[in-house]
Amino acid sequence: MNDWRKKIYDVLEPGIREGSLSRVYDIFMIVVIILCTIPLMVRETNAVFDVFDGIAVTVFSIDYILRLVTADYYFKDHRLRSFLRYPVSPLAIIDLLSILPFISPLHNGFRALRLLRLIIALRVIALLRYSKSVQILKRVFQRQKEALLAVFGFTLAYILITAIIMFQIEPDTFGNFLNAFYWATVSLATVGYGDITAVSSMGRLFTILSTFVGIAVIALPAGVVTAGYLEEIRILNEEQKVRKEKSED
Repeated sequence: MNDWRKKIYDVLEPGIREGSLSRVYDIFMIVVIILCTIPLMVRETNAVFDVFDGIAVTVFSIDYILRLVTADYYFKDHRLRSFLRYPVSPLAIIDLLSILPFISPLHNGFRALRLLRLIIALRVIALLRYSKSVQILKRVFQRQKEALLAVFGFTLAYILITAIIMFQIEPDTFGNFLNAFYWATVSLATVGYGDITAVSSMGRLFTILSTFVGIAVIALPAGVVTAGYLEEIRILNEEQKVRKEKSED
């Protein structure tokens, strides 16, 4: 009875096999997404752009309805709560926001919300979804979650402390704490916009010290991710070696 919904779900999900109907659907959706964003790149509107809008709102609406109908397969839970859960899921909200700009009678600026549909494009591009490197990075972030959270916490504390110190050292330069926090963040990232700079000798000396520390702080997450990536490569190579030995036996 539900076989037709399972078939629809298989088509909606990004395809893996070349030439599959799912892959064709992915490419079709990406083309529609690109076409409906072209009008946002120009100021004027014309009949061709109106056609793009009509096609896009139709396709996106059908896609949203089909995904809602097959929500139980998406969540792997064939109970009613899957259908209630889907409309408030992040991707479904983005889908809905991509449809509203076409049918809303509000200000034309609301049409810019269709850019959110580009996030869906990332989900259906098989190269990103099924890329071996992307899957490895996903496992790296999962395994190194605690270490990365610790680095993030340390970074945030460093920015906060640096901003407080500079806010006290340079009261004339930093009229409010937000400016000091902004300066600390930019300095940590070694971007150096130069729109807010220290003017006193004490402030400049502290800037030099914080910059040196900032370089080390910025390197921490890169080191964690790199080490985790190499570890995942080693694990994958060992797994492949074991599978090869078993197949030879």
